[in-house]
Amino acid sequence: MSRLIVTDVDSTFIRQEVVELLADHAGTRDLVQEVTERAMRGEIDFADSLAERVATLKDVPVSALAHVLAAVELTPGARELVAAVRARGWTFGLVSGGFGEIVAPLADSLGIGLWRANRLEVIDGRLTGRTEGPIVDRAVKETTLREWAAKLGIPMSRTVAVGDGANDLDMIRAAGVGVAFNAKPVVREQAPYSLEDRLDGVLELLDRLDG
Repeated sequence: MSRLIVTDVDSTFIRQEVVELLADHAGTRDLVQEVTERAMRGEIDFADSLAERVATLKDVPVSALAHVLAAVELTPGARELVAAVRARGWTFGLVSGGFGEIVAPLADSLGIGLWRANRLEVIDGRLTGRTEGPIVDRAVKETTLREWAAKLGIPMSRTVAVGDGANDLDMIRAAGVGVAFNAKPVVREQAPYSLEDRLDGVLELLDRLDG
């Protein structure tokens, strides 16, 4: 029987926080890193934290996105997880509070057809310090998991959600199997399952549960 596995991107599917890599090009990394940490711990609203961090990126040239994409490193086991999911005839998706400008080419390079992320507003070749469209927050992440499962005809009991921050808690709770990965304490405490180190450890967990 099929499964749908959906993971967060920043600090879950990849090792870095993309907004912090972009902040390197704006000279605002320390500020952005502090706000990111507070948001991941659930101390401040995600949408507010995103707006605060993106505002610091105003006037960064859009060419910086290519440098950031080149700097992104997959989490150990991420590539193997995607390959194994495909080999089993399951479906894999990415949902991110980060940015589609990075998530889209990353997904394309790995043959991942399902993804959802925020978009950065660009005018005259520079970031404006704003995003475009609805914010992908914790509620949207859960909604996305449910939408994809319904579209694929996969019951929620056969869904898996993996993430590391407070923004992932709603989808982790909604999934048939919710997994905290390299997660903040607030997420580890509330997620049914917790893993460290390698993302393909999700497969071992599922095999144990199915066994």
